Amino acid sequence: MRIIILVFTCLLPISFSFTQTKTETDIDSAYQNAKKGVRWALSNIPGKKSKLDNDLIVNDKLCASVKLDKEINGIRIISVGHNSSNEVTIKIFKSFDNLAREGYLKGYEMEEFDLLKKK
Repeated sequence: MRIIILVFTCLLPISFSFTQTKTETDIDSAYQNAKKGVRWALSNIPGKKSKLDNDLIVNDKLCASVKLDKEINGIRIISVGHNSSNEVTIKIFKSFDNLAREGYLKGYEMEEFDLLKKK
């Protein structure tokens, strides 16, 4: 009886550390998927639309849900990364000046974005 209790108490912390490691791995994967959504949004900034919503699907699984909104001085991106039952949300704001400096607005005319600034 003592041996069974001793074995059980020794194995209990090991099982908790395994589930904690799996949870951290799942959260890291969801975070990576959210980053993919941010990168996708930055490379697909619409020229004339003020909003963009899209779901990124890989192998029939939802990878990320992305929302992009143009605002007065820039864009706001909300990317929700999914993995199993875990979700990680990244919210960022980038000004049009920073986007132009970083090379994300090469194919667009700055006059379109200047009109948004004046409104």
